[in-house]
Amino acid sequence: QVQLVESGGGLVQPGGSLRLSCAASANILRNSVMGWYRQAPGKQRELVATITSVLNSVITNYADSVKGRFTISRDNAKNTVYLQMNSLRPEDTAVYYCNGKVLGDDYWGQGTQVTVSS
Repeated sequence: QVQLVESGGGLVQPGGSLRLSCAASANILRNSVMGWYRQAPGKQRELVATITSVLNSVITNYADSVKGRFTISRDNAKNTVYLQMNSLRPEDTAVYYCNGKVLGDDYWGQGTQVTVSS
């Protein structure tokens, strides 16, 4: 059983930055699609960004709403995935969840709250 633990959420002013971390309990990053999702109150959970490897290339994918502001990355040695969030907006307020898809299995973290407000 793989466990994912998020950290780094908090309260930030509009225009500010946060970096979220997702630590995996096992060495799954190389063989998985890792991603960040978010869910705002009253809304469905939505994809924010994903990262995976194809041959020797790292492939990232972003929701249109965060392109140019958010960056997903990973450190295989630390089994950790990051989400660097810059130029934050009030509409980025949500619970952010880490997700890992490994060989047909789907793993989720417990979520971390991000609030963007002045």
